[in-house]
Amino acid sequence: MRRNHKPYWLQRAGEMCNDFLVRHFFSKHFDQLGCHPMVVKPLSAEVFGRNICAGDYLHLISSRDNPVKLTTWQGKGLDGSIRIGNYCLLSPGTNIMSAAAIEIGDNCMFAAGSYISDSDWHGLYNRLRPFRCSKPIVLKDNVWIGHGARVGKGVTIGENSVVAAGAVVVKNVPDNVVVGGNPARVIKHLNPERRMLKRERMFQHSDSFHQTQRDLNRYLAGDNSTWGWVRSVLFPTRED
Repeated sequence: MRRNHKPYWLQRAGEMCNDFLVRHFFSKHFDQLGCHPMVVKPLSAEVFGRNICAGDYLHLISSRDNPVKLTTWQGKGLDGSIRIGNYCLLSPGTNIMSAAAIEIGDNCMFAAGSYISDSDWHGLYNRLRPFRCSKPIVLKDNVWIGHGARVGKGVTIGENSVVAAGAVVVKNVPDNVVVGGNPARVIKHLNPERRMLKRERMFQHSDSFHQTQRDLNRYLAGDNSTWGWVRSVLFPTRED
């Protein structure tokens, strides 16, 4: 399909159904989930374990073929936790796993396929279970993890810093830099004096934001009809 043929009433019904799934199913997997979560395909997300919390305005985009995974492990010597701040974005395929502690600040963004783990999961000499191979991870405010990037145990990533696509981070990253490569190294410095727009700006007037989104959807679906949508599903043409 070249465009969405669904009439607005059907799109709105889908949004209401999605909100119901988030409230009654998805949110129950968290110890705490803040207000106004925006979750795409909530039933496809995999949230396992206790000590998982997320702040306000979480934006999580999951799919059946590329789910978001949040996992903590508890057991002998293990008590993992994941704490996600406000206004964070988790894209398809984001995988965050904890056996110790992962702290994520406000306004952080995770691109598709990013992987964060605070454990090696097997020791070098004792490979039967995780033993002395887990160290907490801290991502400070406004960190951006690029497509397919990897962040290993014991790492702290500084405020506003960016991990480039495909990078592997095994050492601490200072504030206001871009790192890339394997192992990741600083490839660019950001100007801390320059004004930086963060995700929270979109939600300064949250009611207005959601109404604007609905108005935009209504406008884009203005020429769509129920019959036109049915026809496009059953008898699609090259113009659809």
